[in-house]
Formats: sequence, structure tokens, C-alpha cells
Amino acid sequence: MTAPLIEFDTDRLRLRQWRESDLAPFAAMAADPQVMEFLLPLPTRADSDASANRASALIAKNGWGFWAVEHKATGEFIGFTGLNVPLATLPFSPCVEIGWRLARHTWGQGFATEAARGALQVGFERLGFDEIVAFTAAGNLRSAAVMERIGMHEDVAGAFDHPSVPAGSPLLAHRLFRIRRPQR
Repeated sequence: MTAPLIEFDTDRLRLRQWRESDLAPFAAMAADPQVMEFLLPLPTRADSDASANRASALIAKNGWGFWAVEHKATGEFIGFTGLNVPLATLPFSPCVEIGWRLARHTWGQGFATEAARGALQVGFERLGFDEIVAFTAAGNLRSAAVMERIGMHEDVAGAFDHPSVPAGSPLLAHRLFRIRRPQR
């Protein structure tokens, strides 16, 4: 049984199900060393397509997930943002995470913050989650700044070594951020 599909708009963005036409720009984004600086090795085109197809399948099954982000004014695919249950067992599992990855040419325009605020609203108001977490490699100051801008608070005691990152990697140490559903 599949859940009803959730798609939504923010002021400048549409968060939607993935399309076949998203695969090439997603692969180009995933091949950008600056976009992937705090993630593990650059994926092949097949790996990139498989990742997008997994995201699409989870949205089809659950109604939500890592949505494709489209710039409404241009119709351009610019990345993804959304909610996910991490595959890895983390020290704070079970959990729902928020995450994003946007094309470098869109950085500095507030798109990650805008899309993430919309995803949090869906997570709390439509899906009823009590808490959403985010985590990033300790050196990823750009993502940490977005986490703070959307109202997340760092759980310093929750810092952890990511189990999917090899020992000795500069990406091993991760910061944990949390946000609880607003009380009305």
C-alpha cells in the first residue's frame, strides 16, 4: 500500500517527485567536487541514477522523502531537500533526518533554507513527527549554518563518528542537530 504523494511549494521553489529529466542535472551536481566535499567519493553516473531512483521509490511508497527541488521561475531542477529515515543505524536511531544537496550555482541565495523550512513544516504539521534531526561532517560549516537558520539546535553531546565513514577519514566526526515540533 502506498501513501498519498506529498508535493509542495515555497515562495520560489517546488518540492516534488523526481522525473527522468532530473537524472542528468543530478548526476552533474553529484560530479561537482565542491558539492560533494563533505560526502564520500564522487558517485558514478549509475550510482547517481540509483540514488535518485531510491529517493523516488521512497516518495512513491511513503508519500514523502528527499524531494526533487525545482526553481519555480525557471523550471530548473536544482537539487533535493527533504526528510528521510537514515539507512545506517546511528547512535540516536530511530530517527527522521532532514537533508539537502543543491547545485553550486544556486548557493548563497537562501534556497536550502527555504526548502528545508518547507520540509520541516510538512514533517511536523502533515506527518506529525515530534522531532527531526540533521547531521553533517564536523567541517561542513555551510550545512551547519542552514541547520541553525531553520531553528535547529546543536546537540553537542550527540556528536558521533558516522558508522558508514571509514576510520581515519576527515569526514568521520559528525555534528548532530535537533528540532522538536513547535507547541501551539
